[in-house]
Amino acid sequence: MKQRIRVATQPIQARMTIPGAKSITYRALLMAALSDGVCELRDILVNEDTKTLINVLHELGITMQLDESAKSCIVAGGSGQLPKQEASIWCAENSVILRFLVAACASSSGTYSLDGAATLRSRSLAPFLDVLGRQGVSIFSSGMEQLPLIIQGANGLNGGEIKLDASITSQYLSALLMVAPFAKTPMTIEGINLVGRPYVEMTYAMMADFGVMVRRLHQGRFSIPVPQCYIARDYQVEPDLTIASYFFAAAAITGGQVTIPSCNIDHSKQADAKFVATLKKMGCVMVDNVMELTVKGPVELRGVNVDMRDYSDTFMTLAAVAPFANTPTTITNIGHTRLQESNRISAMRAELTKLNVKVEEGSDWIKIYPSQPIGTQVDSHQDPRIAMSLSIIGLRTPGVEIMGAECVAKSCPSFFALWNTLS
Repeated sequence: MKQRIRVATQPIQARMTIPGAKSITYRALLMAALSDGVCELRDILVNEDTKTLINVLHELGITMQLDESAKSCIVAGGSGQLPKQEASIWCAENSVILRFLVAACASSSGTYSLDGAATLRSRSLAPFLDVLGRQGVSIFSSGMEQLPLIIQGANGLNGGEIKLDASITSQYLSALLMVAPFAKTPMTIEGINLVGRPYVEMTYAMMADFGVMVRRLHQGRFSIPVPQCYIARDYQVEPDLTIASYFFAAAAITGGQVTIPSCNIDHSKQADAKFVATLKKMGCVMVDNVMELTVKGPVELRGVNVDMRDYSDTFMTLAAVAPFANTPTTITNIGHTRLQESNRISAMRAELTKLNVKVEEGSDWIKIYPSQPIGTQVDSHQDPRIAMSLSIIGLRTPGVEIMGAECVAKSCPSFFALWNTLS
């Protein structure tokens, strides 16, 4: 699908209702599925991946009732177990869902076959599977420690001391934390060379919301007492601040303002809340009155030098804002994004270059110079973050067309409908 971006003819003035946070939605669904009782999850993100996770949990015997129009899901938990003792699981293209489900299956007592699309099959699960194998789980794969694989669960992991390589992703650590309450003995987990620390912090904060205690011993090391079980509760998912970043960026580059209700930076569990502080350094004004958040764009944007290791999902948003600043912007410590839905550093360099933006890249950094973008066709690389970020440049540049724009359905199906309301 080709999406032509409509140019803003004046500073954006908008009030936007943003879908629920993806990372919180996934964690809430799994915790509710493992809880003792019935939960209602409200304001969840409803997209292809959420539906995949709900369908898989249903296949595993969890009663799930999704109301797409109300953006809610009622979940009858399995009290720490997956009710079906045998199931075939299709994880589509979502690595987060895969990693979370591998842990849930490993901790349960059944035999489960897992597979996914070619992009998912190409990803090694070696560090994770090695740890689970030492925790009493039997795992059968092609020998490459990749999908497809069969898991014979351990009916509760062994527990004890675990050291886990977390240099590629924090999702292994989050996945282990979420099933640790059901281990046979207390579990202590240490993430070595941990990336994505804020996502781990989100995980244990949400575990506390569902009644499970996690002791943070020091950075990257956690202790989970047993036995514990998630307590069923009604849970409201906060707006997705990664998606919000594109709309705040629209205000920044047009000198306008965007307000998002139910958005509270100080109490957010999302690391991408830091993106607003980055816009503030560029000259934007932030107005946070607890019930809503407003970002106002300046007369002139300033370039910044910023380490985005902890909120790298928004580095592409910043890269799309940067050409309109009066000095260069350098974004560092983002090397791990080369292994995500696309090689995000190289993809952004390639597409910005097509748009006549001067860009330099290194192994873990990208530098964007003040430029005068020109309209042309650009490629999403089938990465929703790339497609949504490039839309920002189209607000100020006539003729920007995004090829492969349908990929946004994986993260935010309503994105372009929302984007086209900006005025």
